[in-house]
Amino acid sequence: MKNIALLAGGFTGEYEVSVNSAKNIAASLDASKYKVYTIYVNRDRWIHDAAHGVVDVDKNDFSITLDGEKIKFDFAFITIHGTPGEDGKIQGYLDMLGIPYNTCDATTSAITMNKAYTKTIVNGIHGLHTAHSMRLFEKDMHDVAIIAATLKFPLFIKPNNGGSSVGMSKVYNVAGLPDALRKAFHEDEQILVEEFIKGREFSIGIARLNGKITVLPATEILTTKDFFDYEAKYTSGVTKEVTPADLPAAQVELIADIVTEVYIRLNCKGMVRVDFILLEGSNDFYFIEINTTPGQSANSLIPQQVRAAGMDLGEFYGTLIEGAI
Repeated sequence: MKNIALLAGGFTGEYEVSVNSAKNIAASLDASKYKVYTIYVNRDRWIHDAAHGVVDVDKNDFSITLDGEKIKFDFAFITIHGTPGEDGKIQGYLDMLGIPYNTCDATTSAITMNKAYTKTIVNGIHGLHTAHSMRLFEKDMHDVAIIAATLKFPLFIKPNNGGSSVGMSKVYNVAGLPDALRKAFHEDEQILVEEFIKGREFSIGIARLNGKITVLPATEILTTKDFFDYEAKYTSGVTKEVTPADLPAAQVELIADIVTEVYIRLNCKGMVRVDFILLEGSNDFYFIEINTTPGQSANSLIPQQVRAAGMDLGEFYGTLIEGAI
């Protein structure tokens, strides 16, 4: 029986989303193999909600004490969106203590949280395109005329870090830029302004299972909103998700090759999710971003894709744990 610390919460607006992911993972894992302890990570405290009340985590050795017994963990299952679980901070802490975990390492987690750095690394993969973009820092001057002269409208403005879709805008002309920049800078001190790619939007999970990189069936995201923002992501009825996506076999194969190369080049571990767009009127694959702690609530994309692949979700999570240990 292995003791699993299931890390949830975090310091961002996606705290509740993370807690829902944790509930689904805990319910899915094989109880005969794994004893799961959910750890809620807040800025001031890391706690476990035990039967007799709340227990603090001893961060010196990442343990908890229940009924006078010290419990140490064989494995950490991180399901925190944004900081500190998606950006490499917790990974660095666990590395120092020698505790294995399910996600990418500290370096890859930190790099992939930065959309601009990630695009630079995946650039040049055969068949992969990236939208033209500019990265802006809050402390620099932002001349809207320079942006308008460099990039073609419509434009997407979004925080460069940030795991979720908060602070995003779509802008059709120069007049809309100042407000959109303000909104994005409210979320992050560096932002990305990129050309809008019109086409079908997809998301696809990739995981290393039993030593082999496995590409899950893709999901097509159909939204009635102008783009897939936080509201579209978390409001029922606004977005329709089709898994597996309606794509010809040759295209599925091509996409699998591209995302496998992304996984290898970024040195990913465990399960990740790549979001991409197929440009209208072409087969061109445009990379949007990679998510290294994708949502795991019952109707999240990865669980949908695991089921579509004919796999058992609990077995899938178990394989991730065994592969990392």
